Amino acid sequence: MATVAELQEKLRRPLAAELASGCQNRVVAGGVEKLLASPLGNPFPKVREALAGYAALDAAGREVALRAALDLLTGTPAKGTAPKAAPVARRAAVPTAAPGERLPPDAPVERLDSGPGGARKLHTLGLHLLRDVLHAYPHRHEDRRALPDLSEVEDGQKVTVEGRVVAKSRRSPKPGMQILDVTLETPSGGRVKATWFNQPWVEKQLREGARLVLTGRVKRFGRSVQLGVEHLETVDGAQDSLSTGRIVGVYDAKDGISQEFLRRAAFRTLQAVPLDDYLPAHWRRQYGVTDLGDALWGIHFPADEAHLSRANHRLRFDEYLFLELRMLLQGEDAVLQGKRFNAKGDDIHTFEGALPFRFTNAQRRVLLEITDDMRSDRQMARLVQGDVGSGKTAVAACALYLAVRDGYQGALMAPTEILARQHYANLVGYLGQLDIRVGLLIGAMTPKAKLEMQTRIAEGDVDVVVGTQALIQENVRFDNLGLAVVDEEHRFGVQQRRKLLAGRPDVLVMSATPIPRSLALTAYGDLELSVIDELPPGRTPIETKLIQDTARQQAYGFVMRQIREGRQAFVVTALIEENENLELLAATQLADDLGTILPEARIDLLHGKMSAAEKDFVMDRFRAHDFDILVSTTVIEVGVDVPNATVMVIENAERFGLAQLHQLRGRVGRGSAQSYCVLIAGEHSKKTRQRLKIIEGSTDGFVIAEADLKLRGPGEIRGTRQSGIPDLRLADLANDTQIIEQARELAKHILAHDPKLEHPRLQYLRSELQNRSQSVAYREVI
Repeated sequence: MATVAELQEKLRRPLAAELASGCQNRVVAGGVEKLLASPLGNPFPKVREALAGYAALDAAGREVALRAALDLLTGTPAKGTAPKAAPVARRAAVPTAAPGERLPPDAPVERLDSGPGGARKLHTLGLHLLRDVLHAYPHRHEDRRALPDLSEVEDGQKVTVEGRVVAKSRRSPKPGMQILDVTLETPSGGRVKATWFNQPWVEKQLREGARLVLTGRVKRFGRSVQLGVEHLETVDGAQDSLSTGRIVGVYDAKDGISQEFLRRAAFRTLQAVPLDDYLPAHWRRQYGVTDLGDALWGIHFPADEAHLSRANHRLRFDEYLFLELRMLLQGEDAVLQGKRFNAKGDDIHTFEGALPFRFTNAQRRVLLEITDDMRSDRQMARLVQGDVGSGKTAVAACALYLAVRDGYQGALMAPTEILARQHYANLVGYLGQLDIRVGLLIGAMTPKAKLEMQTRIAEGDVDVVVGTQALIQENVRFDNLGLAVVDEEHRFGVQQRRKLLAGRPDVLVMSATPIPRSLALTAYGDLELSVIDELPPGRTPIETKLIQDTARQQAYGFVMRQIREGRQAFVVTALIEENENLELLAATQLADDLGTILPEARIDLLHGKMSAAEKDFVMDRFRAHDFDILVSTTVIEVGVDVPNATVMVIENAERFGLAQLHQLRGRVGRGSAQSYCVLIAGEHSKKTRQRLKIIEGSTDGFVIAEADLKLRGPGEIRGTRQSGIPDLRLADLANDTQIIEQARELAKHILAHDPKLEHPRLQYLRSELQNRSQSVAYREVI
């Protein structure tokens, strides 16, 4: 049995780490109060009393409470609540480690010998524990094993040079300008002139005899070389091996915190912390990754390119592994019991027989994946991706039919009333002749109609309900919900989706927004992925043409020719800084301009400021061909189906992402006639033209989404900011699909055998997952 002294030390360590980390209430899984409520806190009632209500305190209050608690634990008299006593108390609570002493990764950075003010510098970078230092990876690396011979460097080239200051001067060629010049002698005996413009604060680092490492662009003047300095490092002779003669990491830093300091901190941390691995050797062999110690040394201080490469691979694998574990664990759906459906082949044939078309091979493949899930007693959680027109709704309708055949109800939730009405019409067409009762519940209905539908849902008089967020209002009660289909899921908040899933129905998420596989596996980590990658036969590809705004007159001349042939057209105005008022103004102005350019055409307007009823009215009139051109803001991006519309004109196309342009283009080509998309670019740069040429040359949404990901990065792709993807430090979603799939495979294997990570061999992995999680709330999941 542990002694009181041992228990005191066990409790003191996390409390000291919490103090050192800035009193964020994150060091302890579940928070400080949860720690004190555990058996560890039982012997110390006064400590519990001192920290009562800790979570509700501000940072200053928490610091006072922590110091009082630590004083009680260590037996030293309380220092009162004077903040000025903090430095003394901190040093007493967190002593610097002795030379050669091994430290746990969760030790506060105060334990590290990082020099005067070192801990404070690390804190300003958000590094409070030694694990933070270990995982604060360099954002790039420079090869300083053989720095360039300046006689061979071209004018304008960016280089890094090392040398000793042999002369310096300051000059002011005109008022308000100060230039610092330094002559640097390189190890080969050559000389280079380095220059700083209006940066007087660097002069104190430029004393004669100082060794510097400089990065900048070269300017040649005959045989002499001048360097316009962009980055400066001073080199301490004792730290030569960390800043020169090797592949050197360059870290994110702030003014007053040098690269040499950060390298020294990383080096001493790597020496002090035992780099045990949370992945057993057989998993490392199976997935071809190096051990953790080799990876951490390799990312901070690689011996060569191969070392850096395998370090990068291992640490990227870990980022994805912990992300997938987190997604699977926080989506409680992953481990819930669900409904168990019969999902018979005969029922699928019955459904298909009632369709006016046959399923494509891709639809059949996805339907088999769905029915396999439905037959399982685990809750289905599956994402079905498919390009515009690929037939996702028909697949979802078949799944809903299978649920109803087994005596359950189905629900389909859409983000807009326009889309909900369209789904309702489609499902009535698919299911009505099979005696399936389909209902609609949207906000625009009268109170009486809503109440009537809610009553029918509760009494089981409706088999499948289509609706918007009205489906998750408090007064909606399902009789026996078995399958929930959520369309365009990224437009709903997580809590909105969870309300629909309260009865643990199987869940099918549909998205017509093509997402690269790598991004789908991370953004929807708690969902299995199915892709409908084939369009029904007979669809004519949309012809896309990119033109400059100088050719706008010809574009609208083409639109008028289509109108004279009995067709209709969409014209979309660009998003303007997410300002609906400006967007409405632009759309109204464009509609007026088109009235002048095309006096024969009947024109109407659709925009985000309209009520749902007004939008529906305009769309119903457009479908009925009461007018020819619909000028719209981006509200028509999803869910509008007008088969007679054959032309889509997109103004200022450069303001849209490629995936969004593809979505807009998908509003035409819904009928049998040849359809067209005209992209009008208001910006004429080569970069813009190259980007827009991608969509001009491809109608494959997934190819376009991959290009969009490479061009803009995951944070900019629509919908992923709400996905819960954290900032991945090393990961490259545009190129990491194979690593992501391997990490996901391992995460699923681990949780299939141990859903709560309770096995003793997984305790280190569990601890690492808790420490890497993004919030205290998540830490409580496991």
